[in-house]
Amino acid sequence: MSAFMTTMRDFMRIALPYFNGEDKWAGRGLLGVVVAIQLFQVWLSVQFNTWYRNFYNALEQKDWDSFIYQLGIFTALATAFIVSAVYELYLRQWLQIRWRAWLTDSYMSRWLAAGTHYRMRLRGDQIDNPDQRIAEDLRSFVITTMGIGLGLLSSVVTLISFIFILWGLSAGQPLVLGSWSLQIPGYLVWAALFYAILGTWLTHLIGRPLIRLNFDQERYEADFRFNLVRLRENAEGVTLLSGEDVERQGLKERFGHVIKNWRAIMSRTKKLTFFTAGYNQAATIFPFVVVSPLYFAGSMTLGGLIQISQAFGKVQESLSFFVDAYDNIANWKAILDRLSGFERSLEWAQSLDTGDEMSLKQAAAAHDSLRAQDVVVALPTGRDIVRVSDFDVKPGEKVLVTGRSGSGKTSLFRALGGVWPFGQGDVELPSESEVLVLPQRAYMPLGTLRRAVTYPAAEDAYPLEEVEEALEAVGLGKLKGELGETAYWADLLSGGEQQRLSIARALLQKPHWLLLDEATSSLDEESETQLYQLLLERLPDTAIVSIGHRAGLTVFHDRFYHLAQDDNGDHHLRPVDGPAGMGTAPEPAK
Repeated sequence: MSAFMTTMRDFMRIALPYFNGEDKWAGRGLLGVVVAIQLFQVWLSVQFNTWYRNFYNALEQKDWDSFIYQLGIFTALATAFIVSAVYELYLRQWLQIRWRAWLTDSYMSRWLAAGTHYRMRLRGDQIDNPDQRIAEDLRSFVITTMGIGLGLLSSVVTLISFIFILWGLSAGQPLVLGSWSLQIPGYLVWAALFYAILGTWLTHLIGRPLIRLNFDQERYEADFRFNLVRLRENAEGVTLLSGEDVERQGLKERFGHVIKNWRAIMSRTKKLTFFTAGYNQAATIFPFVVVSPLYFAGSMTLGGLIQISQAFGKVQESLSFFVDAYDNIANWKAILDRLSGFERSLEWAQSLDTGDEMSLKQAAAAHDSLRAQDVVVALPTGRDIVRVSDFDVKPGEKVLVTGRSGSGKTSLFRALGGVWPFGQGDVELPSESEVLVLPQRAYMPLGTLRRAVTYPAAEDAYPLEEVEEALEAVGLGKLKGELGETAYWADLLSGGEQQRLSIARALLQKPHWLLLDEATSSLDEESETQLYQLLLERLPDTAIVSIGHRAGLTVFHDRFYHLAQDDNGDHHLRPVDGPAGMGTAPEPAK
């Protein structure tokens, strides 16, 4: 029972917000119409049940006029059923796409808000493939929820409608077993109820493993697809290292999980199908076996026999809803579990801003500076990596931070950039719109080259002439004619070209604070010097905080900080007087 209640809570948390959101009236209206059509179709089923009795009685009595009349009744009922079925499907699909669009927008907004998508990756038990949960699981959730929900509603209403019909038909008829005749009021209702309960219990025993198997299948499929995409994005590195055989072996292993789990699903589905197919076939003949002695004894007409058979079939079908829909329910439960896991991971990442788990906070500064005082930057595991006593950057200052590899420089920059939540203390940031962080690996979005240069602003946020001039200034003038071209620029541009392009973004955006995390490390020293000179000339009032190792960077900065390790293994960020106090740069590899 507790597992059922947990499932219901998870379902309500995911499903209900749409029907209480900004699109609630359209959603509620479409759902109401679809439900009304479902109820109308149940009413048609009741009318068809009566028609079966009258039609077969006309055949038995060879009554031509009644036969023709019943054909007319059938035509009217069939037409109503066809029209209602078409519009029920059409309106259901309309509701599905609106519901899915709302859920997708909601999940994407929460996932991309305030770096949540990045922070979710920092969790030790991070969920697999959030992209699939948004793209595929939400689609499947809406479709299966509508199918199962409307199917359950139809089954309940059908059961209520036909159970009275079946009770009335069997109330006055005795149960005949050979030479025995027993008077059991509504015995066909009890027979259908016993048959369905037994079938549902056995179906659950056979099909329950499908819930976990379907969950794992989605995970293995997504993991295999993710590694294919990852290989495509790193094709150059794999090719240069001749790593195709290793990648092929890794992909084969991941696809092996897909095949192994699918075979387990096949085996379990085979067993379930054997049972459900036999169960449904036996249900077809069962009512005829029970009431046929009355028909052959002459106490029941052919129409009455057919009507009882149809009514019993409807009652049994309604009571056996979970038998017939078990495979879909197992798949729906697996999808719900995946979305619930995604919800929990979202909430965990968002809770970091409130200090529920970690207490390093980034907040807008009350003054016009970038400041970190008595701050500890830690790993997600809680181990401290950087301690900052006093770090204060005022507008226009140029600050260089150095330290050995692994000393925590990048994590410190993430904290200063407002995306690293682990540690203690407060980092005071200028307004978010005035801070630009350029990482070592420049991000190249999909789309045109102009879109890549202006990112994250809109493609037309800057005049074309300004974009072209920025490219020319950073040494990418040869690309001006390709600004309108769409390509996978992360593959077409070298690492150095990508870093030049990110500097062009800074020239266009003109931030008040610019954080450079080894953002020119892929360039030669001469090119690096030219770009820093360009930044000082074009952005004289911008505060620049750089991480770097090359001694040539010192001439472009006024103040210096160094990350040094103490006897306990902790790294402390301390101000130093100049290049002499910065420590030595690592020797080049031999």
